Amino acid sequence: MTQDGLSAEIDTSRPHPARIYDYLLGGKDNYEVDRRAGEELAAAAPEARSGVRANRAFLRRAVRYVVGSGVRQILDVGTGLPTSPNVHEAAQEVAPDVRVAYVDNDPIVSAHANALLSRSGSTSVVLADLRDPQRIVDHPGIRRVIDFEQPVALLLVAVLHFLTDAEKPQQIVATLREALPAGSFLVLSHATGDFADRSGAQAVYNNATATLNLRTRTEVERFFDGFDLVEPGLAQVPFWRPDTPPPARSGEIGFYGGVARKSR
Repeated sequence: MTQDGLSAEIDTSRPHPARIYDYLLGGKDNYEVDRRAGEELAAAAPEARSGVRANRAFLRRAVRYVVGSGVRQILDVGTGLPTSPNVHEAAQEVAPDVRVAYVDNDPIVSAHANALLSRSGSTSVVLADLRDPQRIVDHPGIRRVIDFEQPVALLLVAVLHFLTDAEKPQQIVATLREALPAGSFLVLSHATGDFADRSGAQAVYNNATATLNLRTRTEVERFFDGFDLVEPGLAQVPFWRPDTPPPARSGEIGFYGGVARKSR
């Protein structure tokens, strides 16, 4: 069975990044193959668990920031499994009228999210792939809740590092950017090897459904072309507008995060 050109069958023979992430967060929506990969990842990168928690906290702070800035629509691409509090929960704490469209290429994500959100008319869940950004923009499930004539917050959180350079991630971001009107935001985080050798972590993903492609600060900053970064600019995720003291050893966390606004 397929949906929008993607298989709707759940592949349990290889670990999937969304399910590894769920396991590291302490979730239950994963399989033995994902748990083994998660343990291998934690062994290769001791900060892995604290890193995914810090990235999740960055996501919540960034969502509150963009909604507090007036945005009432969020397009979350590569959403992962719906760990609570999720994007719509964080957003609607600030403004109850926020609408959210979730996109992921893993059918288990789509199935779980649909089950949780089926009663909400302000959310949509779409099975689609970031590698085909125009299909995402044109998808009727997206268009049901997102009006591209009004500002949108585009979330690309911990997803672009699963695209190789050959898959042209900058071009993908540019396609999505062109669909956004002035006043929209980009919220982005990305894994890096700037703070430690993480070749062992990359090796874990060689057997997964997507490889891990670490990028430098300069390379991550290029994804914000056409946007204006808000203070404090691109930072390690624990240090982007923290609302509590960053935990010990936060300086080792290999995730950059930033929020930027499209001015025109």
